Amino acid sequence: MKVGQKVRIRPLQDLVNKEVSSRIGEVGVVKEPKIMDGNNLGYIVKFTDNKATWFFPNELEAIA
Repeated sequence: MKVGQKVRIRPLQDLVNKEVSSRIGEVGVVKEPKIMDGNNLGYIVKFTDNKATWFFPNELEAIA
């Protein structure tokens, strides 16, 4: 994933709160990479409502 890339949210790896799980299928823009738990890579994704949250790479699908 690259900063500025549009992505669609895929089914989530872990159980999360309702607000985050409601993002499945939505499109957002990758804003920055984030190191999770000291060694796992994730990405901050911002949505059209200006809210942002992080996702693991396998939870994101690159779109054109």
